[in-house]
Amino acid sequence: MEEEKVLYHILADLAVLVHLAFILFAVFGGISVLLRKRCAWVHLPTVLWAALIEFTGRVCPLTPLENWLREKGGGSGYSAGFIEHYVLSIVYPDSLTRPAQVALGLFVLGVNLGVYGWVLRHRLELRT
Repeated sequence: MEEEKVLYHILADLAVLVHLAFILFAVFGGISVLLRKRCAWVHLPTVLWAALIEFTGRVCPLTPLENWLREKGGGSGYSAGFIEHYVLSIVYPDSLTRPAQVALGLFVLGVNLGVYGWVLRHRLELRT
């Protein structure tokens, strides 16, 4: 039974890492488009989903999954551990307000519009 709890705890930590990777890819994944244009087919839906979550104030499905895994593992919140201590505060900041969520959504869109604009401009310059 204890092994099962450990497994759920590890899976919850993995959900947090996937969540963080998703956020980082949404914000900075445009760089991958500079290297490989086909990455846009994965990156654009990621950006749109991240912005939608921020603009609407909804909860990403990874959050309830993580909480469920923590509960199944016998946890009741974010206690000690590397993942909880260092990563969770980035993914779930205490000071996250509704205006801050909208600002984050605008930031994600702005960064990526800049990158995609640069890519398109560069491609058009190469054609002329």
